Formats: sequence, C-alpha cells, structure tokens
Amino acid sequence: MAGSDHGHTPAAWTGVTISFIGFCVAGAFMVAANPLGFWAGMALILLGGVVGFAMKLAGLGQKPTPELDRARAEAARKDHTPETGRADVHA
Repeated sequence: MAGSDHGHTPAAWTGVTISFIGFCVAGAFMVAANPLGFWAGMALILLGGVVGFAMKLAGLGQKPTPELDRARAEAARKDHTPETGRADVHA
C-alpha cells in the first residue's frame, strides 16, 4: 500500500500525534505512580482516535483513488492458505 499514500493525511497525522502524546503522558505518570495522570494519558490516547476519525469524516482523510481501488482488489484476490496463514505469492 506504499504506492497509495496510506496514512499520509492530516487526519492520520493528527490522530497519531495526539495518541503518541497520550502514550508518553501515561507512561511518565505510570513510572511516577500517579494513577490520575496515567488515566489522563489514557484519555488522550482515546481522544487521538476520536479526533482522527472526526477529521476523516470531515474530509481530511484519504480520498479514494483508482490506484487505491486496484491495490484493494489485488489484495482481495490473494489466496490465503490455512496451513501457513500467509498469502499465496504465486497467484
């Protein structure tokens, strides 16, 4: 999916940045043994997901393109074998 700019949108960058800050806050307060700060960091992590999703709904997410549609169709055609759990690369 590298050719489809997967994740290179304002919605994705904003959501991940907010979640990363929340992760750092939660980690710092966990080490400091401060439960209130830890849960504030966890709330920031969830807020990042909500903000990213809201921005996607507002039109700042990835736009469908013919290249993206082709990549999705190709991924759907790959045969997954139950023995290995991997896609059949010889298709």
